[in-house]
Amino acid sequence: MKRLFGTDGMRGEAGRFPLDAATVRTAGRSLARHLAESLGRAPHVVTGRDTRESGAWIEKAFLEGALAGGAAEAVSAGVITTPGVAYLARTLPADAGVVISASHNPFQDNGIKIFAPTGRKLDDATERLIESDIYAEFKEEGGAAAGELDKNRAEDGRPGAEEAWACAAELRALYLEYLGGEVAAGLSLGGLNVVVDCANGAASELAPALLARLGARVVSTFDAPDGRNINRDCGSLHTDVLQRRVVEEGAHLGVAYDGDADRALFVDARGELVDGDATLWVLAKGMRERGELEGGRVVATVMSNIGLEIALRSRGMELLRTDVGDKYVLEELLRTGSTLGGEQSGHIIFPRLSLAGDGMLTTVNLLRAVVESGRSLEELTEGFRRYPQVLVNVRVREKVPFEEVEEVARASREVRERLGEGGRLLLRYSGTERLARVMIEGQSQAEIDSLAEGLAAVIRRSLGEG
Repeated sequence: MKRLFGTDGMRGEAGRFPLDAATVRTAGRSLARHLAESLGRAPHVVTGRDTRESGAWIEKAFLEGALAGGAAEAVSAGVITTPGVAYLARTLPADAGVVISASHNPFQDNGIKIFAPTGRKLDDATERLIESDIYAEFKEEGGAAAGELDKNRAEDGRPGAEEAWACAAELRALYLEYLGGEVAAGLSLGGLNVVVDCANGAASELAPALLARLGARVVSTFDAPDGRNINRDCGSLHTDVLQRRVVEEGAHLGVAYDGDADRALFVDARGELVDGDATLWVLAKGMRERGELEGGRVVATVMSNIGLEIALRSRGMELLRTDVGDKYVLEELLRTGSTLGGEQSGHIIFPRLSLAGDGMLTTVNLLRAVVESGRSLEELTEGFRRYPQVLVNVRVREKVPFEEVEEVARASREVRERLGEGGRLLLRYSGTERLARVMIEGQSQAEIDSLAEGLAAVIRRSLGEG
């Protein structure tokens, strides 16, 4: 059976299986039923969505399924960030939080992400049960929706029970109060000029309101969602406009979110990008000084630049690496009791505050580091050097473990010896294609280019398609 839920929920083109209205209703009904069976009562569900034009009707369909026959009780926060729903799920409390969003994807896509009351993503076992119910109904109905665009869309954004929408504003205010009153307690941004790129997404109203409440002078951009412009040439994947605007405004810094604001990237006063690695460097130093960096550890993925590892090591801190994905970062944070982790893309997790990556929470903590240090963002990033990187893909006939191919194993050892502690080799297979990926970081671009091509040639001889 093909898995519908990936590491970041169920995602696809809105209106096509599995994001047609009938299947979404089945998903809502299935979640409510399985939660009721485990709880022995009707579950409480909170939902929210980003600004895509498909968000309202998908949320409506999901709630129709969940509410059918009194199977669940539900409230909607309307347009809110993904971490906002995760927060509400654990504080209302609710038995599940459901987000309708496709994060940084274009507006044609959408998705369903489900959080447990802890704020963690739904467990795999329940996701598999929902998938089974979806495929059972899909088979029973003959699979008619599989390749067709669903025309059954709502004219408004309300579920069958209008009460679900009645307290949306209050729920969003609850989340803002958490960020502004608790996370940002004692923080004043008076005198700080900040440019915000809201990606025409879920943070369009929330982020400017939060920063203004804390006293910052806010220049808000890409904050006029029309249902189709989410992430379009803006946000964390397209920071060039923000970088220019920060310089033009003479701002102290800028911040860019993605469509559901679970990630944030920053720009310093010079217009230089401060990615997730540099953000972790700044945050780690501040937390270490305050005694909040448990064990002096930072958790990141195998894709984080070796410059972060070297910078942390220079201050007596350690970098732990995981597979790519915030899910794996969170697992390692909880396993080791660490208090800071994240990805180069801007997903930053503070497990003592939230088990979900939260761009607005990250912004508050970064701005606290700036204010309390009395230093600019560019000064705080000093000591972190992003090392040159090269990535070469090699098409292979089969994915044999590299250590089992003697020539490849020997060549890999030689590359690592050549790089020493001043460089890094990451050799892995693509998860979706028959590709071997050779990624090397080091001090010299010319050297790592040569090493990468040499290792790629060995892989082609040993494993190439021919």
